[in-house]
Amino acid sequence: MSTKIKFDAKSIKFRLWVYFVGIGVGVIALIWFLHIFFLNTYYEEMKISEVNKIATSISKTYQEDNPDLTNVIKELSVSNDFYVMMENSNGILLFSPESESRLPVYSYLEKTPKLKGLLSDSKGSPVSFKIDTGIAEYQTLAYGCIIQSSEDEDVFLYIFSPLYPVSSTVNILRHQLMYVTVVTLAFALILAIYFANRIAQPIKAITNTAKEMGKGTYDVKFEADSYSEINNLADTLNTAAYELGMADNRLKDLIANVSHDLKTPLTMIRSYAEMIRDLSGDIPEKREAHLQVIMDESERLNQIVSDMATISAMQTHKTILERGIFDFISATSSILSSYDILSEQEGYKFTFNSPKEAYVYGDKNRIKQVMSNLINNAVKYCGNDKEIIVNIRKTGKKYRFEVSDHGPGISQEELPHVWDRYYKTSTNYVRPTEGSGLGLSIVKEILTLHHTNYGVTSKLGKGTTFWFELPYIKKEREWNRDKEWSKTIPQDPESIENIE
Repeated sequence: MSTKIKFDAKSIKFRLWVYFVGIGVGVIALIWFLHIFFLNTYYEEMKISEVNKIATSISKTYQEDNPDLTNVIKELSVSNDFYVMMENSNGILLFSPESESRLPVYSYLEKTPKLKGLLSDSKGSPVSFKIDTGIAEYQTLAYGCIIQSSEDEDVFLYIFSPLYPVSSTVNILRHQLMYVTVVTLAFALILAIYFANRIAQPIKAITNTAKEMGKGTYDVKFEADSYSEINNLADTLNTAAYELGMADNRLKDLIANVSHDLKTPLTMIRSYAEMIRDLSGDIPEKREAHLQVIMDESERLNQIVSDMATISAMQTHKTILERGIFDFISATSSILSSYDILSEQEGYKFTFNSPKEAYVYGDKNRIKQVMSNLINNAVKYCGNDKEIIVNIRKTGKKYRFEVSDHGPGISQEELPHVWDRYYKTSTNYVRPTEGSGLGLSIVKEILTLHHTNYGVTSKLGKGTTFWFELPYIKKEREWNRDKEWSKTIPQDPESIENIE
C-alpha cells in the first residue's frame, strides 16, 4: 500500500528549498541584468578613464622635454592598442601613427578638426566621442586634450581607441554566463535539498518523539546531533519529559495515597454507623464510644481535605500572608504547651532553648502552623529516648528555629524528597501518629511564601534536624498593650531585613 506524501508549503524543508533556489535565481538575474544593460557602458567608461591616464602620462613626458617621447608613445600605443596623434595650433603633426597601423592614418585625421572644435568649446577640458565606422561592432573612441597651452601655440593630443573588442568579449561572457547559470542553479538546488534535510530531519524526529510523549509515554529520549538550537531544544524537551514523568508518578502516588487515606476513615465511619444501627443503638455507653469514633474519623477526613485545600491555595498563589512582628519565643512556647499531655502520659521530653527575647517578622499563624507540623514530625520519628529539642538562636540578621530528635535519621538520598507530598522514608515510626501526609509539604509552601531559608540535616542512627529562619527585629521600638507594633511595617520581606 503506497503512502501518500502530503505537501506542506509552510514546512521548513520547502521554505529552505524556496530560499536557496530564490537566492540562486536572484544572483543569476542580477548578473544577467548587469551584463545586458551595463557592460557596454561600463566598458566605455573604463576605456575613457584608461585613455585619460595615458594622456596625462604623455603630457607629463612632453612637458619634461623627454627625448624618449616617441618611444614612450609607441610603447603605450602598442601595449594598450591606442592610436596617438599630436599637432599644434597650425595643424602641423608632431606625432602620428606608423604606416603599419590597422586603420589608415587619414581616417583619424578626418576627426581631428572635430576634436579641436570640441576642445575650443570646452575651454581646454578633455573631450571624447565615438566614431561610427558603419559597423556597430567596430566603433572607435576619439579622445582629445590640450597638453600645452601658450600665447604662441597650443599642442593638442588625440588618442583613438578601438571599442570593437567589447563585442567579442560580450559574446564570450554571455556563453560563459549560460554555463554559470546552469551550474549555479543546480548547486543552489543541491544545497537547498541538503540543508533542508539536515535541518528538518532532526526536527521531524523530535516532533515524532513529542507525539509519543503526548500519548503519555514519558520515558522517551529526544535525540539530536545537529545545530546548537536544535540540540538545546532536545535537551529542554528531555528535561520536560523527565519532569512530566515525575509529575505523573507523583500524581499517581497522590491519587493512591489520598484514596487510601480517605478510604480508611470512610470505612470506619460506615462500619461504626452500622454497628450503632444494628448493635449499640440502645446501649448508651457503646453508642457514645462508637459515635466518638465516627466524630474522630470525620475530623480526620476534614483535616485531610483542609490540608489539600491549603496546599492548592498556596501553590496557586491564592494565599495572602498577614505579616507582622511577633514574639517568636512566646509563639513557640504556646505550641509546646499543647504537647504537655504527651509528656505526662507517654513520657516524651521536650527541651526548649532560646534567648531571652526574639522578635521576628512574618505571618504569626502560618509560622505557628509550621512549628506545629515540624514538632509533630519530630514526635512521630523521635528515638527511644522520646526527646525532642527545640532551639531558637540568632544567625546574623535572622533567628533560626530548629527542631531536633534522636531518631533513626534519614538517608542522604531521601533528604531531598522529604518535602514531597505523601513521601514516606524507609525509617519506621516510633509513635503511630495519624496525619494527612501533607505536613512537610505545607511547611515548604508556607516558608516559600515567606521567601525565607529552610532545610533539613540528618544522619542515619543519629537523628534529624529541621530548621527555618525569619528576619530579626530589635525590641527597641514602641510596643503597645496588645503587643502589636504601633508603626507600619513594610510588607516586602527583603526590606524588613534592614529594620533595626
